[in-house]
Parts: sequence; C-alpha cells; structure tokens
Amino acid sequence: MTLFAEAPDTVQAARNMARTALEDWGLNELAEDVRLTISELVGNVLHHAIPDDCLAVPGAPRRIDVTLRKWPDWLVIGVTDEDSHPPTLPIGEGFSPQLVGDLQEALIPDHGRGLLIIQRLADAVWWSPGETGGKTVLCRFNLSAGSGTQSP
Repeated sequence: MTLFAEAPDTVQAARNMARTALEDWGLNELAEDVRLTISELVGNVLHHAIPDDCLAVPGAPRRIDVTLRKWPDWLVIGVTDEDSHPPTLPIGEGFSPQLVGDLQEALIPDHGRGLLIIQRLADAVWWSPGETGGKTVLCRFNLSAGSGTQSP
C-alpha cells in the first residue's frame, strides 16, 4: 500500500489495511500488536523522515510504502520511506530499573520510544537501505513456536 505523509488519515489507513490482511489470513490474535507496530513505524516517517535530495520533488507529497507478507512461519511488516538515514534502534536497557527507585519516568528515553515498543512486540526488527535512496524498516512476527531463530 502506498500512502502519502501529508494525507490526514495516513496512519489510520495503514492500520486498517493491516487489520483487513490479518483477518483474511486468520491472524486476528496478532491484530493489536501489528496495528500498533504499523502506527509507530508510519508515525516515525511522518515525524522524522526527510526525503533524500535524489528523491525529493518540490511540492510533492512524501511517499510511504507499507507491506505485509505472510509466510508459513512468519509475518513480515515493511515500511519504506524516502529518507536514507538509519533509524535509531534502541540496543537495550542502559541501566537496571531497580536502581531508579521512585523515578520510573527516568526509564523512558527522550527518543526511540516507538522503536523500543516495536522491539518488545516483534520477534525481530531491522532496516535496509534502498537501492536509490530511502530505507525500509522491517519487523518479523513468528507465527509458530518452531519457526527458528531470532535473527532476520
């Protein structure tokens, strides 16, 4: 599905497409996690992506491509944008929550919260640069317990 960042219902359209695909595939149990993941990924494009010079067209809307692919063992989500800068994927906890005490808000990073949520929901998260610019952020959900490893 191709969306445009300037449309007022971009995130909702992506979420609805995901819901319809998951219903068609009989994967309703993943609906909320997948819809939240897509909301975060598309939201990141809306708020942070700046098209590469080679892809930017003055006055043209920013393009966002959302794909869902189902294999027997995996569901893969891909969100492609026109900005080749890599996403800031959180690499883990910087400190122990037990050391924070009553200041739980200190555990919430200033940026990357959406990708942190996605890393908690999905079985794998990675990104790939586009051949002529831009990038795709991908997430994998394992559909069966014996589907294999945690690497993309």
